[in-house]
Amino acid sequence: MEECSDKVIIVEGLTDKKQIEKVIDEEVTIICTNGTFGVERFDELLETYDLDHRDVFILVDEDQSGQKLRKQLSNELPHAEHIHVSSEYREVATTPESFLATVLVSKHIAVNPLFLM
Repeated sequence: MEECSDKVIIVEGLTDKKQIEKVIDEEVTIICTNGTFGVERFDELLETYDLDHRDVFILVDEDQSGQKLRKQLSNELPHAEHIHVSSEYREVATTPESFLATVLVSKHIAVNPLFLM
């Protein structure tokens, strides 16, 4: 495993990851799928990150490709919790930090308190 954290957030791209990293205030593994998700890639992620034994959160864009990825991931990881950004923002990368902080803290992920004001 790359990092030693019980929590994993699965996102679509690097800009999503960077936006989340600005807000969180604890060690969380953030996995980028790069928008593609095949069986082989999933098996690799499952083994590398031990996803069956960790708290997994799915945070993808509120667009067609994000919803398709969310459906695939929830079929493969039924224990995963879903985090949604507002359809007003559509993309994780463009969601304001304060909104992201609020939805992340609701899932018991520590965030920088400055973003909760």
